[in-house]
Amino acid sequence: MVDRRVGMGSALLVASLAASTAVAQTSGSVAPAVKEGAQPAGIPDRAGGRRSYEASYFAPYAPNSALQIVERVPGFTLEQVDPTLRGFGQTAGNVVINGQRPSSKTDTLQTILARIPASRVQRVEIAPGDLYGAEYTGKSQVLNLITTAEGGLATTLEGGVRREFTGKLLPQGSVSTLLRRGASTFNASLTVDNKTTSEDGYDRVTALPSGVQTEFRAKTNRIQEPIGSLAASWEYAGGTNRTAHLNIRAATDRFSLTQYNTVTPAAGPVRDDLLTQRYPLDEVELGGDVTRPFAGGGLKLIGLATRQYRDFRDVSLNRVGDDLVGGSTQRLHDALAETLARLVWTRAVSGWNIEMGGEGVVNRLQSRVDLFALVPGGAPTRIDLPVDDATVRETRGEVFVNAGRALSPKLRMDLGLTYEASRLTVTGDASAARSLQFLKPKLVLDWRPGGGWHAQFSAQRTVAQLQFEDFISSAELGSDRINGGNPDLLPQRSWEMLGTLEHPLLGDGLVRVELGYTSVSQVQDRVPTPDGFDAPGNLGSGRIFILRNRVEAPLKSIGIKGGRLTLYGSLVATGVTDPYTGRERPFSGNSLFYGSANFRQDLGKFAWGLQVEVNTPSTAYRLDETDQRGQQAYASLFAEWRPVAKTVLTLTIDNLTDAHAFADRHFYTPDRRTPLPDTREERRRAQHLVPSLTFKRTFG
Repeated sequence: MVDRRVGMGSALLVASLAASTAVAQTSGSVAPAVKEGAQPAGIPDRAGGRRSYEASYFAPYAPNSALQIVERVPGFTLEQVDPTLRGFGQTAGNVVINGQRPSSKTDTLQTILARIPASRVQRVEIAPGDLYGAEYTGKSQVLNLITTAEGGLATTLEGGVRREFTGKLLPQGSVSTLLRRGASTFNASLTVDNKTTSEDGYDRVTALPSGVQTEFRAKTNRIQEPIGSLAASWEYAGGTNRTAHLNIRAATDRFSLTQYNTVTPAAGPVRDDLLTQRYPLDEVELGGDVTRPFAGGGLKLIGLATRQYRDFRDVSLNRVGDDLVGGSTQRLHDALAETLARLVWTRAVSGWNIEMGGEGVVNRLQSRVDLFALVPGGAPTRIDLPVDDATVRETRGEVFVNAGRALSPKLRMDLGLTYEASRLTVTGDASAARSLQFLKPKLVLDWRPGGGWHAQFSAQRTVAQLQFEDFISSAELGSDRINGGNPDLLPQRSWEMLGTLEHPLLGDGLVRVELGYTSVSQVQDRVPTPDGFDAPGNLGSGRIFILRNRVEAPLKSIGIKGGRLTLYGSLVATGVTDPYTGRERPFSGNSLFYGSANFRQDLGKFAWGLQVEVNTPSTAYRLDETDQRGQQAYASLFAEWRPVAKTVLTLTIDNLTDAHAFADRHFYTPDRRTPLPDTREERRRAQHLVPSLTFKRTFG
């Protein structure tokens, strides 16, 4: 099965690359465009490479929100950003609104864009990231969503229902309102997402090399994750360098899992195992920014405070009939706080765009883990983990300067230098303290030789963030293993080089190829600990090779009215020396290949589409096991009907191929220095087909 998926992925990447080569050889030149004013849709201006799409371009798609507009921009992919990254500079994404970055971190770009009615979008522009600040330098594409100056009230309403394979109906919905009065814009939203899922499957344990089954577990999972959020924001637009934003958000997540197991061992009585997980999470964020004229440029001050609270409980019970024969319980309670301020000054001087500033961040995690084993009858016995009660504190600051200018009408250069210093301490069960300093230079060259070609090369030094949770020990009751904590973990450092080449295709289509190489030191992976566990740690030097290709083609020229096909392939090969075997292996958790094919056709009031995704599995390399996880080829189908303006009904069928997720674990005794495993555990989980019906309506 895995071999078939790799074959499909390789074929998709080869086909995509072949299309790229053909386009490069046969496509004609793009017509010249003037340097100022509105451009024909998708035609870049000669100087900056900016592409512009007026709102009328998206009318055939009948979008309800700014998000649906952004998703239809040719050649653009919305970047997924990890909101758990600390600080502000590394969580920028690739979208700005009216030329400015949203001042929220915990709200995703998708969420923010979904709150803006499509009727309030004037146009979108695609341009190199250096035009929008230090956080975007090096990004070949950043989308600027420009809203209208229209006043009054606009509301977006969305409701829907999903049906899982058990027959249960799951409602969900959201409402957002935008009000503009003069230079001020107010936005408020309420979202309720009822993420409930049922799964069935099994675990099969066999002895190796004989392959004799030693245990079989029939499993049923019931997962409920109701998520609610309330957000409000205020924007003031008083002209160039006279803006202000204020946003507040409160969210709650009530994840719960109940797993029923019928366990049949090769010898002994049948057990009924029960696993419950209750993971409540509460989060609040307050942030904002203000920009004022200063020294011939603009001075922007950003402030942000985030607080997160978790109280996680796991219970695993093993029963034979009515008798409790064993089990375990765990409670994790932690509080995470982040407070930051960022100051940025920008100005154009003698053809250079200059930006300089600094950021200060204070982070703190207080965490306690209580793990107990349950003996027959239910009496608890505490299990002391190496680091299960600790406080992690980090004080970090950085200063940066960025400068860019056009070296010629076709070539632009951007330079950047950041100095980062931090002080990190761990107290409680472990005591550790260290100070870290890093210089992070950056170079970006952007070249537009003509004929529609666009090339970019970037080289930079990056430093990964340490995850505070990696310092704390905890158990995974569902996987029957301990994750050790490592207070001495160091951040991974890299030198990254990336080249991008792109060209228009069949009008407003696009073909893009990216090739990159990264040299990594202090690779963050899994390492053995003196306590007999494995934990996050540093392995030494490693490498990453990247090959990505995107082909987006409008199909009108071949007779498919309103049709559009997008092919994407990503090959990411990694390598590091394993501490147990001494041989090179991939990084833990790395999937070698991901590919997708997406077809959409818009026919007036109707639209439909199909998407297929494939990827190779990833493997985690641990103390005494390898844990390979993945999913079969996944497909989804949708059909839309727009009965009247500003109303859309969408029917979606997820997991059209009835794909299942899988895990393949091999265990070694006493650890992976032993050449061959002695036990194998196969896991299969399936959600089956999930149809859903969604109603979207905008007012105003």
